[in-house]
Amino acid sequence: MPRNPSLIAALLLTLLAGCATGADQPAANAAPTDPTDPYEGLNRQVLDVNLALDDAVLRPAAVAYRDVLGPWPRTRIRNFLLNIEEPTVFVNNVLQGRLEDAGDIAVRFVVNSTLGGAGFWDVATDLTSTPRQQRDFGQTMYHWGVPDGPFLMVPILGPSNPRDFVGTVANGFLNPISWFLPFPANLGRGAVSGLDEREQNIETLDELRKGSLDFYARLRSVYSQYRSGQLGRTSAESNNPDVLDDPGAN
Repeated sequence: MPRNPSLIAALLLTLLAGCATGADQPAANAAPTDPTDPYEGLNRQVLDVNLALDDAVLRPAAVAYRDVLGPWPRTRIRNFLLNIEEPTVFVNNVLQGRLEDAGDIAVRFVVNSTLGGAGFWDVATDLTSTPRQQRDFGQTMYHWGVPDGPFLMVPILGPSNPRDFVGTVANGFLNPISWFLPFPANLGRGAVSGLDEREQNIETLDELRKGSLDFYARLRSVYSQYRSGQLGRTSAESNNPDVLDDPGAN
């Protein structure tokens, strides 16, 4: 079995798919409501499964994680996990030709891994004035000209598209740290990372649930705009409606 902590973390995180559906949402076999989503009927069915898992397992686990651990230990854990992912960010910067950014990440990783106590403290942000970066292989493929493809609701993984799904899988293989860790250690790291991410989004996802007449359509729009922002793409370039105007908004 491949050592892929990024994929494991994603499988434990429904990202923005962690809320209940609205009562008035269209049936799963309804005609597509967006030209970028030809598989809408199937995607809605997958979302129902993801939501059931989140309601039964992921959200309760995230609430328990918050209740048991206070903000200070959660921040230390989050810093440590983010520091372990810095080599992946470094590789993707190199693959995108962002050599200056890659150098900044290398400095951050060395400083936090030493002076920051294996990354539990993010001292590099203050000492080197280099903030964290978000780089993944989906972004790298976009930089290379690979198109999004149709919108997909991946089982457990949540909103995605073919390019970004492949990028999620590839990210786990790009981090050399994961090559030397035993599989149980990678599995544990992925599980805690997913749990921490879900905990950070409890209120955000609850609000999204309350403000959606058609949660699926709302989720699709929010995800597409969020991802376009990560790619540095404008709304016109992404051809996505504004969140406030999309059919899923209340």
